[in-house]
Amino acid sequence: MSKLPLTLACWNYDRTRALMEGSIVPEGIDLNYLSLPVEEIFFRTLNHQEFDVAELSLSSYLLSLQKPEKPFIAIPVFPSCAFRHSGIFINTNSGIKEPKDLIGRRVGIPEYQMTAAVWIRGILQDDYGVAFDQVHYLTGGAEQPGRSEKIKLQLPPNIKVEPIGQDQTLSQMLKDGEIDALYTARTPSCFQGSNPHIKRLFPEYGEVERAYYLRSKIFPIMHVIALKRSVYEANPWIAMSLYKAFIASQKLVYQDMKETVVSKTMFPWMNYYLDQVRAEMGEDYWPWNISGTKHNIETLMRYSCEHGLLKRPLSMEEIFAKETFAGFKI
Repeated sequence: MSKLPLTLACWNYDRTRALMEGSIVPEGIDLNYLSLPVEEIFFRTLNHQEFDVAELSLSSYLLSLQKPEKPFIAIPVFPSCAFRHSGIFINTNSGIKEPKDLIGRRVGIPEYQMTAAVWIRGILQDDYGVAFDQVHYLTGGAEQPGRSEKIKLQLPPNIKVEPIGQDQTLSQMLKDGEIDALYTARTPSCFQGSNPHIKRLFPEYGEVERAYYLRSKIFPIMHVIALKRSVYEANPWIAMSLYKAFIASQKLVYQDMKETVVSKTMFPWMNYYLDQVRAEMGEDYWPWNISGTKHNIETLMRYSCEHGLLKRPLSMEEIFAKETFAGFKI
C-alpha cells in the first residue's frame, strides 16, 4: 500500500535528525523533511500555509487559534526550548545597569508577538518589576531591514509598539544608541563585533537561568510542531503516527547523551554538565508530553493575555490533537 506523502518543515536538530535522515519513519507516512531556518519556516507557514507539518513559534501558534478557521493543530513536540535571560542586550552608554533601568526605555524586538519576547517581558515583570507596558517597543529586522509582524495585532493603547524604518535594523540601532536595549532570540551582530558598549543585561546568564529554573521549574518552550488542520482532519491518525516518530527520534539522543566511553558531541565535560542537568531537571529534562509541560504553556499564555495578545487562556484540549493525550496499554 502507498504511504501518505507529508512535507515537514523543521530545522536540523539532533533530536529530530533521525526523522530527517530517514532512520526513523512515521507509520504510514512518506515524510519529506525540509531543513530550513526557523524564520523562513514561520514566515512561509503563517503567511502561506505551505507545509503539511511545520515547526512553529508557540506564541504564533496560540494566536492562530483565535482565528475563526484555526488553520493548525499541534502535537506535544517542542523542538526548541531555551532560557532567555541571555537574550537581553543593552547599550551601556544608555546607563542601564540592572533590569529596572529598562523602565521608560526604547527597546527593540524583532516582533512583539514572538515567543522569546513574550517570555522575556513576562520574566522581567514577574521577577524584576519591569511591567511590560513601561517600555517603548520598536519592531523590525535584527539584521535585515523590512521585517514585520507575521500576525496582525490589535493591542490596547497602553502598550507602545512601533515599527522601525524600512532601511533600519535593530542591531545597528543598538550599536548607534538609537535604542537602549534589544530582546532577541539570535545574538546580534553588534554584540559579536568589536563594540565594547554592547553587553548582555545578565553577563552571568547561566547562573541566573539556572536559578530561574530551580525556582519556577520552567524550561521555556519556544516552538511546537503544528499540523495543517485540513490535512489532520482528513487523516486524524497522522497525529499519533508523527508523535510516536518524534518521541523515538528524541529517545535516540537521550541514549547517545548517556554514552560515556566516547563523546558523540564536540563538547568537553558534557557528561559532567549532563549529570547536573539530570539531577536538577530529571531524566526527561526536555519533555515532549502534555502533563509535563502544562505549567510551562499556561505561564506563556498568562503572559500573552497580559501583554494584549491572547484574548483568553486556552485549554490543553484546544491546543493539542486529542489523539496525543493518552496512549494504549497492554
